[in-house]
Amino acid sequence: MTTIKINNNVIGEGQPVYIIADVGSNFDGSLERAKMLAKLAKEAGADAFKIQNFLSSKLVSQKGFNGVKLAHQIKWEKPVAEVYKDAEFPREWLREFSDFCESIGIDFFSSPYDIDAVDELEKIGVPAYKIGSGEIDNLEFLRYIAQKQKPVILSCGASSKEEIWQALSVIREAGNQRIVLLQCATNYPSMLADSNLNAMISLKKEFGVEVGLSDHTIGKEGGGDDPLGGITAPMAMVALGGVVVEKHFTDDIKRKGNDHPFAMNAAAFKIMVDSIRSVEKVLGDGQKRVLNSEKETIIIQRRGIYAKENIKAGEIISRDKIEFLRPALFLRPPQITAILGKKAKHDILAGDPIKSDAI
Repeated sequence: MTTIKINNNVIGEGQPVYIIADVGSNFDGSLERAKMLAKLAKEAGADAFKIQNFLSSKLVSQKGFNGVKLAHQIKWEKPVAEVYKDAEFPREWLREFSDFCESIGIDFFSSPYDIDAVDELEKIGVPAYKIGSGEIDNLEFLRYIAQKQKPVILSCGASSKEEIWQALSVIREAGNQRIVLLQCATNYPSMLADSNLNAMISLKKEFGVEVGLSDHTIGKEGGGDDPLGGITAPMAMVALGGVVVEKHFTDDIKRKGNDHPFAMNAAAFKIMVDSIRSVEKVLGDGQKRVLNSEKETIIIQRRGIYAKENIKAGEIISRDKIEFLRPALFLRPPQITAILGKKAKHDILAGDPIKSDAI
């Protein structure tokens, strides 16, 4: 698989999981609040802070959504077009916000939703692009992004294998091989059973790309069903070989706004990051060997060869005269054939470990 690098972070097998905090609309129309959340995400251990770049007029049809509210949008108090309008991240903020993220040492990139957004992001030199699940069959748009030759992180929620293959083909035909596919359940929040992380493994095998998870699971407080508050799926993803995890981020899930309830607050996000790093330690490098920390344990848990009774000098050592006991100080059970039938050089007392120079 192609090595993927985003700024100083290398993404791929054997590398630390790349952790993205997605602010969604949780900046609540304030640049200073967006900066505050980026700082909190950095402190919580996120590698990247991601926004969404769209203009409501270029994303949704007011007439099309007239009288139409489905899925998670049913809970929205305002018309769909108004909700998206309120959630716009002003493009005149991009340069300042990007510079701020650089100053605090967190990667910044975006999910763009129109050509102009991509052009603006190119001006400030974003290191990668995240593409939301809803754009997976917007092939012209995928091609335009792919041609920028930046890493592409593509969510594939609510997508068939055929649609995923079609999207990948367009990106690859543009000469871009730096792709990560994110398994995703496009419900807000999503339930644990919908995570289907085994599908993530299938995507890696079938399409030959690195994989990860765009996760919307959360605890009961946020309307989900994860008893661990939204970290079960990310930890399982790491164990299964995922290399990127994306999670919605806020400072307070009780704030008014459509994205807050199913996001993680900073404290929970830090627990998730720490848990992911712990899982990485548990997984290790895959090479079976005796660890330095186990070397003394070998002595106290393995058995050595001991004299079961007194053995006189010149006496033939037979099986009934020895036994295997802990600790393994000198000769060990596999070496029994080297001493049976041999003579003792000197007296060996009952209970003594037998040494090779005593034979």
